[in-house]
Amino acid sequence: MKIVVVLMLVAILFSLFTALRGVLKRGGSQDKAVKALTLRVALSISLFVLLMVGFYFGLIPTTGL
Repeated sequence: MKIVVVLMLVAILFSLFTALRGVLKRGGSQDKAVKALTLRVALSISLFVLLMVGFYFGLIPTTGL
């Protein structure tokens, strides 16, 4: 479970910096930045749901990760 959470966080950060690069690049299309930010939001929501499901089924103990 911990590995999945860490991989999701890395994917979220990668998407965030991809969007930042798309915004800061001169003459670049804003389309890539919007897609990267949309992906980041989707990954963040998925991670939240994954953590809630893990907590519900007891994969994450109440004492923490």
